[in-house]
Amino acid sequence: MIRILVLTLLFLANAASADSFDPAKLQGLGDTRYHAFESQTLGRTLHAYVRLPKSAENHPGRRYPTVYLLDGGINFPLLSSFYHNLRIGNELPELILVGLSYGSDTFDGGNYRSSDFTAPAQDRAWWGKAPEFQAALVQELMPMIEADYPSDPGRRVLFGQSLGGQFVLYSALTQPERFWGHIASNPALHRNLDFFLGWKGQADMTRDATRLFVAEAEFDDLRFKTPAMKWIAYWSAPERKRPFILETRILPGQTHLSAGPEAFRQGLQWLFPRAESR
Repeated sequence: MIRILVLTLLFLANAASADSFDPAKLQGLGDTRYHAFESQTLGRTLHAYVRLPKSAENHPGRRYPTVYLLDGGINFPLLSSFYHNLRIGNELPELILVGLSYGSDTFDGGNYRSSDFTAPAQDRAWWGKAPEFQAALVQELMPMIEADYPSDPGRRVLFGQSLGGQFVLYSALTQPERFWGHIASNPALHRNLDFFLGWKGQADMTRDATRLFVAEAEFDDLRFKTPAMKWIAYWSAPERKRPFILETRILPGQTHLSAGPEAFRQGLQWLFPRAESR
């Protein structure tokens, strides 16, 4: 018993002596700001992380393309650091990155991605809240970002992986004009593919209203890959009238969960050709 008490006291002493966490020392995250995003539309709080370009402080009149990252609790630290390296090589232009996080991986912890990112599905009663989530982005989050930061409203980009990719396709088919660019990585359409095989806008289709990049992993799980490939075949048909300029790619060697960074890189390089990145 005495030995256990001593070990416990030593552990607590070591823990107490640890230095406080300083995110500024993680240069991959850059100049990151935090907002508790109180959504009136959703009736709950999300967490918005905003990474600013290095030049923003010295160019007060400049506006920057802005990439909104769904599942930001994972994708923001992952893709922010990846973006940091790509910028060193001048592979991408200066961008604002906005990560929108639930702060948890679980539904009980407040992660509502299976509701927020999805169109209705017959066998999932909790799916289908994409219209509300879209309203929160368009009416609340984006106005806040564009009021507080040098974000270019004419160069908004939406990125999502898996169910986040489903929401990217939902956005491109319902309100394509809201984002200048869309990047969908392994869109998960396994329960409601039929919804996405047709125009869902509330007005006449405007041809080429946005740019849409869809990436599918070579080794994606078949339950995801099969409907995604059906979507690609449908919207790639030469006779198809589309509300977007479409680019589709298969990512060699990638799986469902590994593909995100490569889809992010290739999608942004397609949207911003190298000549624009310097």
